[in-house]
Amino acid sequence: MVKDVDLKELKQQLDYLKILSNQYPNISSVSSEIINLKAILNLPKGTEHFLTDIHGEYESFSHVLRNASGVLKLKIDDIFKDMCEEEKKRLATLLYYPERKIEMIKKENKNTILWYERKLDQLIRLCRVVSSKYSRSKVRKALPKDFSYIIEELLHEEPDRLNKKNYYNEIIKTIIDINRADEFIIEICKLIQRLAIDRLHIVGDIYDRGPGAHIIMEDIIKHHSVDIQWGNHDILWMGAASGSIPCISNVIRICMRYANLETLEEGYSINLLPLARFAMEQYAKDPCDKFMPKVSEEIISKKDRVLIAKMHKAISIIQFKAEGQAILSNSEYDMDDRLLLDKIDLENKIIKIDNKEYELEDSSFPTLDIKKPYEFSKEEKELIDKLKMYFLNSEKFQRHIKFLFSNGSIYLRFNRNLMYHACLPMNEDGSFRSVKIGEFRYKGKALLDKMDKLAREEYFLKEYEREEAFGSDFMWYLWCNKNSPLFGKDKMTTFERYFVNNKELHKEKKDPYFNFREKEEVCNMILEEFELSKDYSHIVNGHVPVKVKNGESPIKGNGKLLVIDGGFSKAYQKETGIAGYTLIYNSYGLRLASHQPFISTEYAIKHEQDIVSTLKVLEKIQRKYVKDTDIGKEIDSQIKLLNNLLIAYRKGLIKEKL
Repeated sequence: MVKDVDLKELKQQLDYLKILSNQYPNISSVSSEIINLKAILNLPKGTEHFLTDIHGEYESFSHVLRNASGVLKLKIDDIFKDMCEEEKKRLATLLYYPERKIEMIKKENKNTILWYERKLDQLIRLCRVVSSKYSRSKVRKALPKDFSYIIEELLHEEPDRLNKKNYYNEIIKTIIDINRADEFIIEICKLIQRLAIDRLHIVGDIYDRGPGAHIIMEDIIKHHSVDIQWGNHDILWMGAASGSIPCISNVIRICMRYANLETLEEGYSINLLPLARFAMEQYAKDPCDKFMPKVSEEIISKKDRVLIAKMHKAISIIQFKAEGQAILSNSEYDMDDRLLLDKIDLENKIIKIDNKEYELEDSSFPTLDIKKPYEFSKEEKELIDKLKMYFLNSEKFQRHIKFLFSNGSIYLRFNRNLMYHACLPMNEDGSFRSVKIGEFRYKGKALLDKMDKLAREEYFLKEYEREEAFGSDFMWYLWCNKNSPLFGKDKMTTFERYFVNNKELHKEKKDPYFNFREKEEVCNMILEEFELSKDYSHIVNGHVPVKVKNGESPIKGNGKLLVIDGGFSKAYQKETGIAGYTLIYNSYGLRLASHQPFISTEYAIKHEQDIVSTLKVLEKIQRKYVKDTDIGKEIDSQIKLLNNLLIAYRKGLIKEKL
């Protein structure tokens, strides 16, 4: 029974209710929608997957999405208990890579009709299970256009029901007879993959190191429900897209360091030939040994390694100059300790750091004017202008970055969980650090909110349009400043690691946050700062790889904080001992999937090998329903408005359209 409302309140909402009446023109349509929404509130909550620190490893990322972090293999095990293990592997491979597997089956299998009949039936049964927690309306919206009616019929008809058995079988037979089985299998496999993950959370660092960040971005853009919490590597590319020279030079340097040119050249059409020419001219006689890429000699030729090393050194020197200019122009960044080019003594081949002298391992600086160390040479300036133009004019790159802004943020609160990539800057006593930005100081949640706003302004607005500009290179500040919640260290010692053989100088001290996150009371303090319950909520971080092989646990603060960087990037897998984590939050609780290394897509299809994933239950809860989620709160608000519209119709305040 609809409760009556205060007439004064109803009249205050009248203008909005009149607009709403265009969508629901009469009592019947309003009533139907209220019934529908009330029913949806009592469905189980959708399954959320949390991934972080993907670092361009697109094949592993794609596979984890396709197999729902190992969950779909468990579904196959559960549904087809009598099926042999080899048959389960074949079905799983078909489910993950339907186009490629169908092609292989056609070459190998003589009796394709029988194979089609069996696989169509198995896939429909699997789809029926994964779709069972959603409303028919939601499933209908996810259905492929060409097969929506057929799939809907098959999902809601059991083949062993006497009255519908022939009906069901005839649909299957006709799909095969008219040569539509291939397309049907492909579409239903994609539907199963989609329904297995209701919401995808990427907790930072899509970019750098691996070769396919641009491919990952395309997959993410196509995903039906995704959010991104920016990582320090993401913000670097976002800064490059805004035209920041320190960010552009850092992006290129890291690509050279890992010989990862695919994303720049093939993905975003960034022309690196001007850099190659410049490097060969300026560093022709320099072996650039310290700048050899971190990649196996079997992968790229010696000639290419030498060229990349020269390009690597050339862009590194440009980076140090650009960063020096940013520091000198923005005293509020408080980064004078990073001004090192003016501390070089080329004659004696030494550098003075913190009043101590150190020998330079590499003293070849052909473009450095020691009297004006942070000034670009004429050739460097011409090169920088070209590179900046390429970054600003890459349509695909700019489209990807705009998606990061529209679907991303520095942090996110969602369904009682708090997600941010690295840290909340803290003092040595465990309190939130106060950071001066402009005329005011910010800390905790207010600091992250302010930084999120400034990052958006730097990309979307011209400097004179920004409400409260904080320096001229804020994206670069977020990449490497000690007060950045995305970085979490006291400094970035890139120059020292290249030029000085002293491990003490290479050290980057972590923010106190990384020690305090082990304490439950500190985690509770953070949750309360973001207005989340300390009894039910969790913090999800990435950024720092968990060294599983050394016995380190991803669970911190007595279960309140979860670090899910398990080494998706191959560069970290020796350190972690695994190849990534997925945190899975379904209606029954939290599970953590730890993944073993993925060889390749080709190997997975040919040998029917899945990623080996171990699932561990972290927390069991009383079953959650849509009404217990953030979306449930939104639906509840919609129901209240619809109830008011219903009352307005019944009281004659708004006329029905019959």
